[in-house]
Amino acid sequence: MRPHLTRRAFASLAAVAAVPRLARAEDTIKIGVVSPATGPAAEAGKLQLNGARQALETINEKGVLGRKLELVVEDDQTTNPGAVLAFSRLAGRPDIAAFIGSIRSTQVHAMSPDVLKVGKPMMFGGTDPTLTQQGNKWLFRCRPNDSYSAKVIAEFGVGDLKKQKWAVVFSTDAFGTNGSKALEAALKAKGITPVLMQGYTNQASDYTAVVLAVRQSGADVVGSYFTFENDLGIFARQLRQLGVTIPWVGSPSIVNTTALNLAGRALYGTYGVADYAADATPASKAFADRYQALYKSNADGQSSWIFDAVNLLARAISDAGSTEPEKLRAALASIRGFEGAEGEYNFDDKGDGLRGYNVVKNEAGKIVFDRRIEVKE
Repeated sequence: MRPHLTRRAFASLAAVAAVPRLARAEDTIKIGVVSPATGPAAEAGKLQLNGARQALETINEKGVLGRKLELVVEDDQTTNPGAVLAFSRLAGRPDIAAFIGSIRSTQVHAMSPDVLKVGKPMMFGGTDPTLTQQGNKWLFRCRPNDSYSAKVIAEFGVGDLKKQKWAVVFSTDAFGTNGSKALEAALKAKGITPVLMQGYTNQASDYTAVVLAVRQSGADVVGSYFTFENDLGIFARQLRQLGVTIPWVGSPSIVNTTALNLAGRALYGTYGVADYAADATPASKAFADRYQALYKSNADGQSSWIFDAVNLLARAISDAGSTEPEKLRAALASIRGFEGAEGEYNFDDKGDGLRGYNVVKNEAGKIVFDRRIEVKE
C-alpha cells in the first residue's frame, strides 16, 4: 500500500520536482539534428549522419566542458512539412543546446521562422544566399553560398573551358531558382547572356523535355543547380541517351555520392564546383581518410559540412564556457581561422563562414581536384 501524502507534503514534492536538476558531469550536451531518414534523400541522410558521428568520435574522447556531446535526430522525411515537424519535436526539448538543420535550402527556409522564435543556434548546409540575409541571427551556414558557386562556375566555364553559349538547368525551388539567378548574373558580368534558362520540378520521373530544350538551344555548355541527387542522376542518363555530349559544370550535387552511384558513366567527364574536395586541404584529406576507414566509402559534401558543424558547435561551447544561447551564438560569430573539412571558417555578421569553391572533374568515376577558387567580394 502506498503511504498517504498530505496536501502540504504533496505540494513540497511537486516544488522539488519543478526545480531544474543541476547538470552532472556525466550528462550529455544534446544537439538536435534534422535529417532525412525516409523519402528520396534517405541515402544522403545516412551519409550526413556518418559525418556527424565521425566528429563525435574525436570530440567525445576529451569532452566539452567535462561532458560529452550527443546527437538527437529527427526525420525530416525529405519534405518541407516534415522538416518543420522534425524541428518542432526537437525545439520542444529544453535540454537541447543547439540544432543542425538541412542541406536543402528549401527546408531551411521552412524552418527558419521557428528557429528565430526558439532562439538557439542552428548550423545548416543550404546554399541559397538569401537564407542569411533575412535577419535571423541564429542561422550559421557551414558551406559557401551560391553567390560564390555561381561566380566560380562562370569563371571556370568561360575562362578555362572557353564556352560562350550557356544552357542553365535548375530546380524551381528556392535553392535552384536563386542559384540560377546568381549564375545568370555572373555570366552577364562576363558579357554572356545564356541561350537557355530551363527550370524543372523536383522529383519528376522524366526529364526528356528538359533535355530536348538543351539540345535545341544550340548551347555548347550546361550549367546546373540540382537540389536532389536522384533527379540529377535521371537527367544525366537521359542527357547522354539523347546524344547531348557538351561539357557540363554543375553545383555540388553533381559530385555527391548518391548522384555518382545513380548516374554512373553518364557523369564521366563532367565538372563540378564542390564545397568539399578530399585533396583541397590537409584538413579535408584527414577527414576523407578517417571517413574511409570508418565507413569503407568516400566522403562527400553530404558528410563534410555536418562534420564541420558538430566541430564548430563543440568549439563554440568550449569558447563560451556555456550552452546559454546568447553566449553560444556570440562564440560562433567570433570564430576565425577554423580549419574544417570544407575550408577555413571566418563567420561574418550574417552567419556565412566560407567564401570559396573547389573545381573538380569526374574522371571515369573518380573525383579529381583541380584547384580552389576563393571569391573576392
